[in-house]
Amino acid sequence: MNTAPHEAGDTTPPPVRFDTKIAVLLREDLQTWQRLNVTAFLVSGLGTEVPEVVGAPYEDADAVPYLPMFRQPVLVFEGSKETLATAHAKALARALPRAVFTSDLFTTGNDRDNRAAVRAVPTAELDLVGLAVYGPKNAVDKTLKGARMHP
Repeated sequence: MNTAPHEAGDTTPPPVRFDTKIAVLLREDLQTWQRLNVTAFLVSGLGTEVPEVVGAPYEDADAVPYLPMFRQPVLVFEGSKETLATAHAKALARALPRAVFTSDLFTTGNDRDNRAAVRAVPTAELDLVGLAVYGPKNAVDKTLKGARMHP
């Protein structure tokens, strides 16, 4: 994590810059509701495996508490089926923390069946529609090479 330099006499803390990146890669042919659903599912796993990505709880001016969220932005990209397969292979090779969403998960109705659907397919044959990765910025950038920012 880097902090940017700030001007003399400025008493506000400097903005925090992260050396890491949270990124989601979605298959370009998904419907809007699918993109939102897949993104939500994918990022939900990161905080459990990589707890440092979660910040402190929020509280409003009336002291009403809110759940903590990620401490840094989530960047969303899109790409072809081939781009997803390549990014998945790179994420595995780099041992980046990752989450996958396959097309089969649109037909299951519960968590147990979701896990069984992924478990039933060999790695190279997964029909990926989404991938979330976390890690050093340069590793994530190299993993997602060829993907474009989601519009």
